[in-house]
Amino acid sequence: MQKRTIFYRLLEMIPGSLIWMTFIFSIVLSFYRPLWVIYFIIVYYFLWLLRIIYFVFYIFFSFIKYRRTQQTDWFAKVQTFDNWEDYYHIIYLPTAGESVDVLRTTFNSLLNATYPSEKMIVILGGEGRMSEDFNPKAEIIKKEFENKFHKLLITVHPDGLENEMKGKGANAHWMGHRSKELIDELGLDYEKLIVSYFDSDTSAHQKYFAYLTYKYLTHPDPTKASYQPAVNYNNNIWDAPAAMRVTAFGTVFWLMAELMRPDRMHTFSSHSMSFKALVDVNFWQKDIVTDDSRIFLQCFFKYHGNYTVEPMYIPVSMDTVMDKNYWQSFKNLYKQQRRWAWGVEHFPYMVSNFFKDNKISLYKKLKFTFNQVEGMYTWATAPILLFLMGRLPLFVVSYQDQSSSVLVQNAPHILEWLMGLSMIGLFVSAILSLLIIPKKPKQYKRNKYFVMLLQWLLLPITFVIFGSLPAIDSQTRLMLGKKYHLGFFVTPKARK
Repeated sequence: MQKRTIFYRLLEMIPGSLIWMTFIFSIVLSFYRPLWVIYFIIVYYFLWLLRIIYFVFYIFFSFIKYRRTQQTDWFAKVQTFDNWEDYYHIIYLPTAGESVDVLRTTFNSLLNATYPSEKMIVILGGEGRMSEDFNPKAEIIKKEFENKFHKLLITVHPDGLENEMKGKGANAHWMGHRSKELIDELGLDYEKLIVSYFDSDTSAHQKYFAYLTYKYLTHPDPTKASYQPAVNYNNNIWDAPAAMRVTAFGTVFWLMAELMRPDRMHTFSSHSMSFKALVDVNFWQKDIVTDDSRIFLQCFFKYHGNYTVEPMYIPVSMDTVMDKNYWQSFKNLYKQQRRWAWGVEHFPYMVSNFFKDNKISLYKKLKFTFNQVEGMYTWATAPILLFLMGRLPLFVVSYQDQSSSVLVQNAPHILEWLMGLSMIGLFVSAILSLLIIPKKPKQYKRNKYFVMLLQWLLLPITFVIFGSLPAIDSQTRLMLGKKYHLGFFVTPKARK
């Protein structure tokens, strides 16, 4: 548990303060110094265009690797190693309310892998406070799958333990300790155990575990790395509303582009790592919301910066947000995005630990801090500045004598030109979305593909409502203090 000092509290206030200072100064200066703001907006639009070019460049090469990886026989490559059979996979599946059908799909995806299931140890972890719901499902899963893996362990996380937040991290922490007892009983080597931490609706690509094993066996220091796959939300993508699909694809393409820059990556959602590293940091932190990305930082500081993320150009697929009606789906999507944006809680944790660790280089400290601040700041401010506030100073100067300025007269045309060029990112995203989605279900007509293209016209709206606003919400809550901090939100999922 992180000790909360006055310094730590001040660090919590920085991200939210930055975004609110940006908005306040942008509005005030739009009335008192509108030309300054116009200059700022033009520069900001130009920088955004450069960011789009950067995105298109990386997503293009990432997609090529993504396709090539799926065409390779990774298990054949693994079998060229004499000791490959000494390695086992541990798959953690924390669950809280998912249906038996969802769990069964996940387990079947493990059995469909090209890697032998007898080399897998699967941990299914339920919540004690939901035992009446979980226990019958666990019995069904146990009956159907117990003899199909090396081991199947079912755990129930007790409710009300000290120093815990009700959420996935606390459940995973409990699962980790129970699995360690099993591993010690089996006498397995920690360094030859490869962990995959999946949401319970995760379906891994059939070559995932073979590819992961190959990456692990060929890595120069495999226990000092996390292995991050491409994350898709394809399980129910054809059934989900358009706004959910656009938002989901935004996350997918962001992560695919980031795979090309592993030096700036943290783990996100489903990922893999060494069991030794997991034991060294005492498993997932049990009192935070964003445990899936915090585990990277736990290892990073445990090994004094000697810990990296290894990109895996192969997908795991989960459910996108969908509920019984559109309104509830929109509410759930907002809460999910807000929970992801709560990753801003890593900023004070990161910076405070940087001050304590003299073994990490100053360059690495500055790079990680900048990447964290810039990412969270852009997430919260860019959609607002691009689509809402950029026109305010132009509106103001139209009533002042500066309206005759050459800059003012040409600013709308410059902004439209820059935004038009930025649409290349929209076009690339639309095309790629059709290339990575699963085969169209029979109940949908071919014109559904046309709808899949048109849905990208919603991007400016979803960018603000399900991008900027949840990020502002999260960073403001962190700024205001513990009373306003988020708890863990379990996103309800549905399939037709």
